[in-house]
Amino acid sequence: MTYVVTENCIKCKYTDCVEVCPVDCFYEGDNMLVIHPDECIDCGVCEPECPADAIKPDTEPGLEKWLQVNADYAKSWPNITQKKESPPDAKEFDGQEGKFEKYFSPNPGSGD
Repeated sequence: MTYVVTENCIKCKYTDCVEVCPVDCFYEGDNMLVIHPDECIDCGVCEPECPADAIKPDTEPGLEKWLQVNADYAKSWPNITQKKESPPDAKEFDGQEGKFEKYFSPNPGSGD
């Protein structure tokens, strides 16, 4: 089992989760974070830290797409270990449907 970052992170990109991760397995994209599935130790401390409820265990049904997104982009996006300010409009995007199709960016973020 591993944890995955799901659609609700897109355009919210809260980084509370990265500070509590004991193995620094978060990677930063332009408008979301991902978890490297081979680095995640399944401790679960990140899940309750996400204000957008975007982190889920990969054992939940229907998360295959998100496991693949996390695995693919963790290979090319920079590592992030320190909390940053969330986007000023993050609350406006929290809970929106269809964010992947509308807003996902494959571009990397800045990392630490």
